[in-house]
Amino acid sequence: MGQAFSNDIRRRILRTYERGNVSLRKLAERFDVSYEYVKKIRKHQRETGQMDRAPQSRHGPKSRITPEVEKQIRTEVVQQPDITLLELKERIAKSTQVEVSQSRLWLCLERLGLRRKKNLARARARQRSQPTTA
Repeated sequence: MGQAFSNDIRRRILRTYERGNVSLRKLAERFDVSYEYVKKIRKHQRETGQMDRAPQSRHGPKSRITPEVEKQIRTEVVQQPDITLLELKERIAKSTQVEVSQSRLWLCLERLGLRRKKNLARARARQRSQPTTA
């Protein structure tokens, strides 16, 4: 998908059209854009009265992971680095009243650069309790 034309080119096309005696097809040829594009921006100008593009809105639903939720995730992981995703999900739901899936939590942890680490003391304790074979 190509990039949108700048507002500058839009304004130049529409100003030239307003001066008169030029068809939309001739404008498209003159500015090396498609006829459909010139038709579209002219229609937008007639309907809204504006030459500039309408501001683009974000696609998809708004994220539930707000800065407040990110802060809570960070706090929980720092307090207990070996927390499981399920435990983290439950704590976040309890403290912020926001339901977040485990996969979304995982992506958030990656984006924040947080790593959940297993407790080394537990690993050493397990090693000591296992019988050695010699």
